[in-house]
Amino acid sequence: MMLFLQQVSNGIMLGSVYVTVAVAFTLTIGVLNFLNFTIPTLFMLAGMLAWALSAWGVPFVHAGPMPWQAALLFAIGVTVVASLFVERFTFRFLKTRYGDATEHAIPLVSSLGFLLIIENLIRIGYGTDTQRFPGPQADLSVNIGGIFLRVPQLISLVIVLGIVAGLNWVLRHSRIGRGLRAIAENPDAANILGVEANKLVPIVFMLTGLLCGLAGVLFAINYGEVSPQMGDDIGSKAIAGMVLGGLGSIWGAVIGGLAIGLTEMLTIHFFGADTVQVAVWGLLLLTLFLRPQGLFGHHSIGKGKL
Repeated sequence: MMLFLQQVSNGIMLGSVYVTVAVAFTLTIGVLNFLNFTIPTLFMLAGMLAWALSAWGVPFVHAGPMPWQAALLFAIGVTVVASLFVERFTFRFLKTRYGDATEHAIPLVSSLGFLLIIENLIRIGYGTDTQRFPGPQADLSVNIGGIFLRVPQLISLVIVLGIVAGLNWVLRHSRIGRGLRAIAENPDAANILGVEANKLVPIVFMLTGLLCGLAGVLFAINYGEVSPQMGDDIGSKAIAGMVLGGLGSIWGAVIGGLAIGLTEMLTIHFFGADTVQVAVWGLLLLTLFLRPQGLFGHHSIGKGKL
């Protein structure tokens, strides 16, 4: 029984990583109605940059290794800038040049192009090997009723849930949030009502970069390793969590991400690691058969409503 509860705890902690990336996907789906393929790469970029900076520092700026805390903050900042760069050339440039013809296939394909470019540049620069991240003691843990909880993972879970709650409050109660929800409902009507989409869309990408950067560095801290491939599995399961929870639902992404993490760890516990992919994607397909809009999604399939 204790081993089962330990696996439940591990699943929740793993799910917190999926939650952060799933919320990033939800923002772009909910507001812009397109799947931003650069999100897994931004996640990977943050982790790899944090490792590289803590190992070598910043060329011509900071010679020698940086403290891991400074490396994390710097990596998150670079990830936000990279996300804004993606916005500039997947949305703003194409929208200005081609207008509505860019909705929604061209931004999707161009984001896929950025995914491949960034991932391969990282592989060229740092190789494909898994690297150890010199962060805090990942094995530092507390014993609660016989269940061991890793302190970095516990702190990460609290941080993630706090940020998601804050983001949800901003979307519900702030002027920026009302503008973003207006764009999500009807971009043309929002434009007529004076909502400046050109100023609000970059905020979506900035928040996306922040969430991906945070998820990437928290993954590096909690699991003590990074690699150019780290975004592939995390990204696919975050998409599964987003769809499971319901497209466009922030808290649906939270529940979906945690559910995927729990499913993964419990499947390993009962059936072994080889069956994880079958269980995760089988759960997703079963949910889509029974409730196509997801657990908390809007009844209009494909219409994200924040």
